[in-house]
Amino acid sequence: MVVGDLATDIVIRTEGPPAVGSDRPAQIRYSGGGAAANTAAWLARAGVPVTLAARVGDDAPGRDRIAELVAAGVEPAVAIDTELPTASIAVLVDGDGERTMFPDRAAADRLDAADVIAAVERPDVRHLHLSGYALLDAGSRKAGLAALETAGRRGITVSVDAASAAPLEAVGAERFLGWIAGIDLLLANAAEAAVLTGLADPSVSAARLATVVRTAVVKDGAGGAWWRGENGAAWVAAEPARRVVDTTGAGDAFAAGLLAAWLSGAGPAGALAAGARAGTLAVGLPGARP
Repeated sequence: MVVGDLATDIVIRTEGPPAVGSDRPAQIRYSGGGAAANTAAWLARAGVPVTLAARVGDDAPGRDRIAELVAAGVEPAVAIDTELPTASIAVLVDGDGERTMFPDRAAADRLDAADVIAAVERPDVRHLHLSGYALLDAGSRKAGLAALETAGRRGITVSVDAASAAPLEAVGAERFLGWIAGIDLLLANAAEAAVLTGLADPSVSAARLATVVRTAVVKDGAGGAWWRGENGAAWVAAEPARRVVDTTGAGDAFAAGLLAAWLSGAGPAGALAAGARAGTLAVGLPGARP
């Protein structure tokens, strides 16, 4: 069960920086997005039976996003909001493939705790993956905390993606770590881990985070990824990408690749390698989904 956001990505690709106050030619495309939904789609591609609990508006984008999930092999447990539109994210992608996001969470920020509890309580659910955005945004926080509490009560394994450095800094490391203390697996990139620990070295920050959660995985782009936790330690190099088209969703793909391997019994090195392969595949594709 993946819990979090389902959104429309409005991807704006430019060959240079914005010409402030003037024009800059760009290629613009619309596609399915949202960190939780992206991870669910990549999990489905890896053959993992997966359901997404999210909330969209009662509008054409919401219906399109649900249809895309079904086509990708994801079972939707998606509530419909009759007052707010489906979330949308403007994604500015530069010539090097790096992206900057401007989210309008809209209906996603009204994720309902009762809906999430019902989803996680399903008897066929064996693992919860929670997008950190559900905790970082005040409107959906109650639902995110309810997902964690329900999973803990059921005794199923839990992973959380730290989501994004700037919102983490706004919420505060102590609060966020308090919410997720004791979970089975935390995924963070180097910037997010630095916010949570105050440590710049991703290997050291992973070890520090592993004193709060059972296992911490910290990604450092081309620098590889670290696993630190109760069941061992590992590092894997980044998979070289032939061409970087768009980094949007690369972390979501990494999470899915790692989870698919780990939930199938892979050890730390094997799980990291599977995540790295998925992340490399993602950066070679436009958009955030396979």
